[in-house]
Amino acid sequence: MFKKLLPCLGKYKKYAFLTPIFVVVEVILEVFIPFLMARIVDVGIKNGDTEFIIRTGIIMIIMALLALGFGVLHGRFAAVASVGFAKGIRKKLFDKIQDFSFANIDKFTTPSLITRLTTDVTHAQHSFMMVIRIMVRSPIMLISATIMSITINRKLSLIFLFAIPVLGLTFYLVAVNAFPRFKAMLKAYDNMNASVQENLIAIRTVKAFVRDDYENKKFIDAAENVRLAQKRAEKLLIWTSPAMQLVMYACIMAVSWFGGNMIIGGIMEPGELFSYITYSTQILVSLMIMSWVFVSVVLSRASIARIVEILDEKIDITDEESNNKLEVKDGSVIFENVSFSYSKDKNNLTLENCNFSIKSGETIGIIGGTGSGKTTLVQLIPRLYDVLEGRILVGGHDVREYNLKVLRDAVAMVLQKNVLFSGTIKENLKWGNENASDEEIIEACKIAQAYDFIMSFPDGFDTQLGQGGVNLSGGQKQRLTIARALLKKPKVLILDDSTSAVDTATDRKIRENLRKNVSETTVIIIAQRIASVIDADKIIVIDDGKINGIGTHEELLRTNSIYREVYESQKKGVA
Repeated sequence: MFKKLLPCLGKYKKYAFLTPIFVVVEVILEVFIPFLMARIVDVGIKNGDTEFIIRTGIIMIIMALLALGFGVLHGRFAAVASVGFAKGIRKKLFDKIQDFSFANIDKFTTPSLITRLTTDVTHAQHSFMMVIRIMVRSPIMLISATIMSITINRKLSLIFLFAIPVLGLTFYLVAVNAFPRFKAMLKAYDNMNASVQENLIAIRTVKAFVRDDYENKKFIDAAENVRLAQKRAEKLLIWTSPAMQLVMYACIMAVSWFGGNMIIGGIMEPGELFSYITYSTQILVSLMIMSWVFVSVVLSRASIARIVEILDEKIDITDEESNNKLEVKDGSVIFENVSFSYSKDKNNLTLENCNFSIKSGETIGIIGGTGSGKTTLVQLIPRLYDVLEGRILVGGHDVREYNLKVLRDAVAMVLQKNVLFSGTIKENLKWGNENASDEEIIEACKIAQAYDFIMSFPDGFDTQLGQGGVNLSGGQKQRLTIARALLKKPKVLILDDSTSAVDTATDRKIRENLRKNVSETTVIIIAQRIASVIDADKIIVIDDGKINGIGTHEELLRTNSIYREVYESQKKGVA
């Protein structure tokens, strides 16, 4: 899995390459220091050779300083490489998510995507730093120290033949059983993040309904599930450190016992035993560090799998086969035998055999009950989803023939949920057209009946909006999003129940302004109120995913029972 992420290193590859080289040099220097110490004891001190002791001591100091320097450098390079690696992963993840279709987004929850972009990437970053630094240092140290210890005394080195298999078996058993537990722990993190995100977004509703206690309990339950999942995973990992320490102390005791006997028997020199104990410690510490890194890699493996899952996700809407030179010439829209299913199952259709045509510049109303498929229908026009059967033509061409950017620039859509971003009102409006002039912004706001309330604020267009536009009313947000869409100067403008929060007089003025000022734009209005579509050129009635009727207001009153029933019920409500 790491191989799939290595391209994320980008310009930081040189740091990742230099880190293990400097690590190897540092380890070699460190390994020779105990050998020199043994020479000082067994040669210099034993023979009373002061000159040899000083000369060897100076060499040791130089090697120690060089080891320190290389250690600092590889530490810095590893940090730079790992941070750059994390940056590359986040960018690649974010770019991939930006390319997701609505169907891809539906597959992964927002909290899960946030966890993958934050917690999982952090785990991958730490794991990568350990791989290029510690996972190089520890094995090299282990091998080098083992070679030196064998050089000093082969018989004494047989102790490690018993220690290493015990540790290897322990680590293997932990790895096999820990991975699924860490995966479950990260899933618990997703659920906890979902609880936090939902609560923070809806904090005003929570307070309005005095549901603080309920939300607190929900969060505590989610946090408790994370704790239990962590505890279950850690239960296995706690065995690694005791096992390591047990083996380490047992080895040191064995070396001290057998080595001491060898000194008494004249087989071994005191300096050799001293250096051998140092090498034994280096071997065992290397094994301990490898076990610690091993635990981290087990944890990050689950995180990396979740990251790769996003990167490997097949995007079901692409423009690879589109004609990059094709432009949307007008706002005509034709549905030909269109069927659609979110599950891509022909036996579970959301829309079935929809047929109708819209001329460029027409105003079309869409009426239907909740869940009838109105929003789904219009989301197919800019290819937020792809049809299951049939085809949709915009400007005389199948939508699949257009480059996605070209198509979506030509189709402006104001969704049911009004989304505004932190920043000023002007910055939000320029999402529609970043090069829009002040005159164009003012004109769009006047058409959307937003200009007056904007100018009522002390800072006007420079008024700061909270996240999601929390300091605006629902109707104000709707009018701003309509103005933002108008700044795109689209061929097709889709208003998905986007005047539901404004009064009927303002709704009427917006529709009148659209007719006067954007007469060449095709306007599709989804509404619950018949008053919002009564003067449309055509009205489409949708019932249970099927086109139930098409006509003007007068025609549908005569011929369509569903439309007539809705009209009469709303008329009575007004009366």
